[in-house]
Amino acid sequence: MRYHNTDHSFIICAYQESPYLEACIRSVLSQTVKSDVKLVTSTPNAYIQKVANRYGLPLIINKFSSGIADDWNFAIHTAETLLVTIAHQDDIYGKHYTEAIIKTVNQCDHPLILFTDYDELREGEIVRNNRLLRVKRLMLSPLKLKVNWKRIWLRRRILSMGSAICCPSVTVVKDHVALPIFENNMKSNIDWQAWEKISRQKGEFAYVSAPLMLHRIHKGSTTSELLKGDQRRNEDLYMYQKFWPRWVAKSIEHFYQCAERSNDI
Repeated sequence: MRYHNTDHSFIICAYQESPYLEACIRSVLSQTVKSDVKLVTSTPNAYIQKVANRYGLPLIINKFSSGIADDWNFAIHTAETLLVTIAHQDDIYGKHYTEAIIKTVNQCDHPLILFTDYDELREGEIVRNNRLLRVKRLMLSPLKLKVNWKRIWLRRRILSMGSAICCPSVTVVKDHVALPIFENNMKSNIDWQAWEKISRQKGEFAYVSAPLMLHRIHKGSTTSELLKGDQRRNEDLYMYQKFWPRWVAKSIEHFYQCAERSNDI
């Protein structure tokens, strides 16, 4: 099958009254290759409705959400296309993101997910290099080679060392994966758990090594909040034990925690 821009959607998950929502919307509407754009929310309010109206975007209400996993599953369910990018309201997409995804998916035989590299956005400044980014890029470097996209053992070795795939950079090929994708048993590692499950399937994990989005790090972000307590550490350990004996998992978790502290601001 050959995919086109009409086969792709950005589904933007809006939550409460984020001051960054409009920047995210403008970035997906400014793509060099256009695709469908929708807003979904489980926290409907006048602000989100006003923003949706301003940009002429449909706003779909999730009335039965009990957490982030439900919101993300609802976003995928809402999409009318085969290729779905769940856009997080705080993040910004480079104008060539969709173009690169469409080009890459058409190099695949049976794509499962596609994802790109990313830079960080901190207090209005773009951060292109820090310890966490270096670690993640090193982990994903084998996937720069197309020949490795189908290798289940390799992608599982990568995932066994940490959550290197940036969730908002991912495009899901929803007719090639089992739905629903996300489980509602964690707060931080919902995406890592999903990629681990999908990684067992035959098909491609296609990686675009160009940084085609900006992941915003700020004090109100879910990641920053979780890093302040033990929940993230416990969830990381839970994920590592899917791949390793507990004593190995604890050692890897300690190393990855040290790298991820660069997320704390």
